[in-house]
Amino acid sequence: MANGVRPFFLLTNDDGIMARGLQELARHLSRFADVCVVAPEAGRSGMSQAVTSALPLRYTAYAAGTDFPQYSVNGTPADCVKLALYAILHRRPDMVIAGINHGSNASVNVLYSGTMGATLEGCIAGYTSIGFSLVNRTLDADLAPYLPWCEMIVQTTLRNGLPRGVALNVNLPRRAVQGIRVCRQTMGRWSNEFEPNQDPWGKEYFWLTGTFENLEPEAEDTDDAALRNSYIAIVPTKVDLTDEKTLQTMKNWEWK
Repeated sequence: MANGVRPFFLLTNDDGIMARGLQELARHLSRFADVCVVAPEAGRSGMSQAVTSALPLRYTAYAAGTDFPQYSVNGTPADCVKLALYAILHRRPDMVIAGINHGSNASVNVLYSGTMGATLEGCIAGYTSIGFSLVNRTLDADLAPYLPWCEMIVQTTLRNGLPRGVALNVNLPRRAVQGIRVCRQTMGRWSNEFEPNQDPWGKEYFWLTGTFENLEPEAEDTDDAALRNSYIAIVPTKVDLTDEKTLQTMKNWEWK
């Protein structure tokens, strides 16, 4: 920081507090910042911005042998951010950071992602917020090449700030990084989403799977295109989901 005070970051994720992506990012950022980790006690992927309302929430100190405090929460990623800001932290964070997630959160995945749910929760609370994801679901993926890029993105965002209600969805490519592209979200969807099977008693069940469809494969200004070309994709993502163009059009509708 300009005044010589170390910045303070709240880190979380949706893969669980033991996940390598979270632990390595926290250790790396702790070299120049004060860090506190508040993350789900186990994996909570696909939770989006779900919050726990029918069960009591609890947090527990997590002993990870680090120089910074860590706490596990029996809830969702969004719960972790809410509880950290309300009951755990004794200092306002300069940034809320989620990740590094093991798996892509580009395109429509942003709507399902617990990583981005936590990121947007920080954004709603008024904090500069970034979600990091890697296009590699392997839990022991080599993260070392990506950590300097994450640090640079954090430092740059810290210097410049973000508008209120805007967070960053950052996706890291599978192959060697060629650079950074600030881009828009790809229009896409998932198809063939379930794999049917039978349990040992002959009853049918379904396993979530699916194939991602890029609905604009020729576009070069999207996060999917950036990642396919081994660029880091940064999408400024708004909390406000209002479509302004359609809003103006609908004002001219005759409601009868």
